[in-house]
Amino acid sequence: MVLALKDHFVWDSWYIRDGDTWHGYYLKAPRSLGDPELRHLNASIGHATSTDLVNWDQQGHTFGPAEGPAWDDYTTWTGSVVRGDDDLWHLYYTGTSHAEDALYQRVGHATSTDLHNWTRVGDGLALDLMGENAHHYEADHMVGFWHDRAMRDPWVMKDPDGDGWLMYFTARKADVAEPNAGGCIGFATSPDGYDWTLQPPVFVGGYGQLEVPQVFEKDGHWFCLFCTAAEHFSKERAETTQTGPTTGNHYLIGDSPRGPWQLAPEFLDGALPPARYAARIVDTDDGLLILGFADRPGGGDFVGHVMDPEPVRVTDDGLLELVPQRMAAE
Repeated sequence: MVLALKDHFVWDSWYIRDGDTWHGYYLKAPRSLGDPELRHLNASIGHATSTDLVNWDQQGHTFGPAEGPAWDDYTTWTGSVVRGDDDLWHLYYTGTSHAEDALYQRVGHATSTDLHNWTRVGDGLALDLMGENAHHYEADHMVGFWHDRAMRDPWVMKDPDGDGWLMYFTARKADVAEPNAGGCIGFATSPDGYDWTLQPPVFVGGYGQLEVPQVFEKDGHWFCLFCTAAEHFSKERAETTQTGPTTGNHYLIGDSPRGPWQLAPEFLDGALPPARYAARIVDTDDGLLILGFADRPGGGDFVGHVMDPEPVRVTDDGLLELVPQRMAAE
């Protein structure tokens, strides 16, 4: 049973486990919009729970834009949830404003005691492309190249090598001549999950957008999952990719959560027409599972639900691969 809503498009999602219960958060927008491309500026965040990541109980709306005027009074987009040192649940999310026509993205922060009712920390703003390391990033909207100033999809995790917290996000590197060569994984650090310091990107290049990053460790290997589209391949990447440009979920391999990172040899999960996008990998009692939303599999209309999970494994070479369904059933 897919994670779906009859009257809403569902797309990007993220997950956190509390005891035996998985909490899934997802972007949603009314199907009454007609054109699925309109969903982005009409999004809010929904919440569902499950014990098996297949059968879901809908909990309804959980978070949305602030009452204006505010830096996040237009859209609230993709993020992540963690349990903090203060025993509160922390939601980090992407926000945009009406005043800037949703062109400038920033990272927001809210907390909860029950994983459903969220309260912004102050005005909610946690991080912007400002400070001594802002020069590493495309901090202004490059009109004519992109539809936005990218700073979105924050993935937050505990620093395994210290007492603080790490944040990864979608951004673009400054001063890269080819737009599709400037996509990067942005980086920030915090001692407590509240006060964040922008750091230089941990990875740059290959694509114009490296969306929805997720950093995790499995079997002693570090991975950074991300998604991208065929039209965002750099010229070099398009020429050197054996199968040609594709759309879907790719990943980086690293020595530690701070890198250095390098591209994996092949996409984990790519297809044209696009099938699964904005995937997450969750570590369950039965191993790794991948979940992402159904885009346009088979070349049809936009589907807009989160597909059932499929197993993923780490190979002997330290790479990720989907487990064929026949093998998964054995």
